[in-house]
Amino acid sequence: MSEGEQQDDAQKTEDPTPKKLQEARKRGQIPLSREVNNWVMMFAATLLVGFVATSALGDLKSIMAVYIAQAHALPQLPGGLGIVIGGALFAVMKAMFFPLFLLIAAAFLAPFLQVGPLFAPQVIKPDLSKVSPFKGFGRLFSLRSVMEFVKGILKIVLVGLVGVIIIYPYFDKFEHLIDMPIAQVMMELTALVTKMMIGILVILMVIAVIDLVYQRQDYYKKMRMTKQEVKDEYKQSEGDPHVKGRLRQLRFERAKQRMMQSVPQADVVITNPTHFSIALKYDPDEMNAPVCVAKGVDEVAFRIREVAKEHDIVIYESPPLARALYDTVEIDEMIPTEHFKAVAEIISYVFKLRGTVK
Repeated sequence: MSEGEQQDDAQKTEDPTPKKLQEARKRGQIPLSREVNNWVMMFAATLLVGFVATSALGDLKSIMAVYIAQAHALPQLPGGLGIVIGGALFAVMKAMFFPLFLLIAAAFLAPFLQVGPLFAPQVIKPDLSKVSPFKGFGRLFSLRSVMEFVKGILKIVLVGLVGVIIIYPYFDKFEHLIDMPIAQVMMELTALVTKMMIGILVILMVIAVIDLVYQRQDYYKKMRMTKQEVKDEYKQSEGDPHVKGRLRQLRFERAKQRMMQSVPQADVVITNPTHFSIALKYDPDEMNAPVCVAKGVDEVAFRIREVAKEHDIVIYESPPLARALYDTVEIDEMIPTEHFKAVAEIISYVFKLRGTVK
């Protein structure tokens, strides 16, 4: 790995985003463990040996018996050999259909269990770099290839050792098979092979789990992103933060402008008297309770008071009520019931002050 690549990896401190993982999945870049695939295939083979092999071998025996014990009954007509061979192939395929189907299903099931349904046409897209001798040579003698080779050797040694340990106690018992009927010999050998395969399955399962964890950790490590990549992706998917901030500011300014246009319609502005201002409107013929038409804090509160003065709106100072209303009521909403009494007294005072009865 070059110095530049090392620096690049050192800068990749951020976890991959869902978008990057999704794009990588579309390209066929997924954390796939071959050891899990091997284990599933081995499991299917163990099922075949333990439960299907005896009946499949019995079917094959019956097929072969026809051509050995009843060879005189085979058709002797011209083209008879083709009929015999075709019948034999059909009979063999029929007997082997389920075992072959189970193995093919296992081959498709193993990757599906790891990554789910996946359609990545880019994987089969022609790419000259895949057939480049130089790049192929580099991949062949890369550190990853060497590690895979060493891992394969160790796995073979470990699996072979487990198989020998399981079979070793039976080494001095094979002689009694000489005088046994073929059917019984096949049953004992099947049981012994099944036992050996189960032991190997246990070892392969441990290897598969370790490899699966490693492959996923290595995958997410490779998918990690730099802070700049995260920012760039955010800009592409969500838009430039500066632009979004500007749009939010414009929306706020327009909302504030509309709110200020509603202040002249208010009956009273309640203040604290400097930090908070809440403009309320009440029409008993149309409203069940006073409605907040504008509210603000600091500069906005000051502007509400200025507009209220310009339009001769009563400004009533009540610091506790002003703060409570600011925290509990939104614009164009009725005031909460717990403030009805206090606000009703103020509204009544304002109406009497103006000499208006509503």
